[in-house]
Amino acid sequence: MAKPKKVLFVCVENAGRSQMAEGFLREFAPHFDVISAGTQPKSELNPLVVQTMKEIGIDIAKQKPKVLTNEMIDQSITVNMGCMDQESCPALFVKDIINWDITDPKNKDIEQVREIRDQIKNEVLNLIKKLDV
Repeated sequence: MAKPKKVLFVCVENAGRSQMAEGFLREFAPHFDVISAGTQPKSELNPLVVQTMKEIGIDIAKQKPKVLTNEMIDQSITVNMGCMDQESCPALFVKDIINWDITDPKNKDIEQVREIRDQIKNEVLNLIKKLDV
């Protein structure tokens, strides 16, 4: 049996964008091994992010922010969600990564978080099509 593809979603706080992407990939492509992490993870997820995902039937409330490691990057197809610079994570700049440049939901209202969620959903669905070849 082939080893599942490992996908890593990276952002700064690992409290919003990358957590939504992880939740979507788990939901739509359970045959992938998926993780998300951040360069400066928060202690908990953004409550509006959890709420907007729950609205569409995906519960990410039990997911926890994790610190990004070089090992994660080395072992994964890496997706940079945005707001990443070379100083905070130099390892991301020595490997081919996918850049989505998605707005951070931090300090956004519920409607804006829903728009970000829907954009991430579309990106994840496109990623699945590319990887499932």
